[in-house]
Amino acid sequence: MKTIRTAIFGTGFMGRVHLEAVRRLEFVEVAAIAGRNEEAARRLGAGFSIFKITTDYRDILRDPAIDAVHICTPNAQHFPMAKDALQAGKHVICEKPLATSVQDGRELVALAAQQGVRDCVCHNLRFYPMVQQMRALREAGDLGEILMVQGTYFQDWLLYETDWNWRVDASAGGPSRSMADIGSHWFDLAEHVTGLRVSSLCADLQTFHRTRKRPKHSVETFANKLLGPEDYIETAVDTEDFGAVIFHMGARTRGSVTASQVSAGRKNRFNIEIYGTRSSVAWNQERPDELWVGHRDTGNEILIKDPSLLKPQARSYADLPGGHSEGYDDTFKQLFRRFYASIGTGDTPEYPQFVDGLRQLTILNAVLQSQGARAWVDVPTPSK
Repeated sequence: MKTIRTAIFGTGFMGRVHLEAVRRLEFVEVAAIAGRNEEAARRLGAGFSIFKITTDYRDILRDPAIDAVHICTPNAQHFPMAKDALQAGKHVICEKPLATSVQDGRELVALAAQQGVRDCVCHNLRFYPMVQQMRALREAGDLGEILMVQGTYFQDWLLYETDWNWRVDASAGGPSRSMADIGSHWFDLAEHVTGLRVSSLCADLQTFHRTRKRPKHSVETFANKLLGPEDYIETAVDTEDFGAVIFHMGARTRGSVTASQVSAGRKNRFNIEIYGTRSSVAWNQERPDELWVGHRDTGNEILIKDPSLLKPQARSYADLPGGHSEGYDDTFKQLFRRFYASIGTGDTPEYPQFVDGLRQLTILNAVLQSQGARAWVDVPTPSK
């Protein structure tokens, strides 16, 4: 297979995660890095022997040797970067959210189709083996009709008023934080596993810290902050720390989800429970190799990830034998492997595309509308 040359836009937490995952693919070469801080970009590049470094991502887009780009920057930069990359004829992997408005998301979906390139939004949580096992169980009819879907996505990294990240700032992260940042992962997974679509919802959002102490210098996502009082600036906050949503999936299925970035002790706890008329499943990202299966008339089960025991549709998402854990970083490898393998083929993509990113923007828009109106809001169904 021809070596594909790609570039990483962004040098923070997500940029490094993408870079490390791409380096695990045999037929893809990371050839360039773009970052706003030249020193940070050069430091990252030197560690991986990547020597094309720039503070202007357009320099990379002008390079005909670059086939694809990964956009791992703050949310407000996703739309202009993705648009420029598509217009330059590059294949694009964009971190979620795809953009900060439905209108911008629609424009990117249309432009990607027009340009005839591969496009992907990084909902990587689909790619855990046991998530795919849940989906395969549902497709096989093992769960029966889905009655209820519920769960949480809880973190604690923004619990204190001294905790700060660019996501707190609406000008960088968009009008929503917890629901856009982690709630979108939950809704994407709920729709992906169940095959159902959220049709209406009612939301309640809360900002517990109306002001936060912003560091005078940039702080990387999830980094510890050992700063003194003189290192902060008191800053008003209007993005939510917590969100709760109850929702319908069509006529019968009901659901609820809460997303929080201020829940002490919960580091990255994505939990989803799906209850059907035959059986139920529950999965927690902090224990990714385990899947709980619930029954009415027989004993419940805990399934441990073992490729040889998974449904055929889920088996290819696990590379290691039973007893060998596969986690967060492996989901990116699985996603990127499928993305790059699809380039130059007519195969149907096996990964979330920009249209899936637009879907999450549509749900998020309904959440914000519901919060503003204090009422139920219908969610438009995606066109076929």
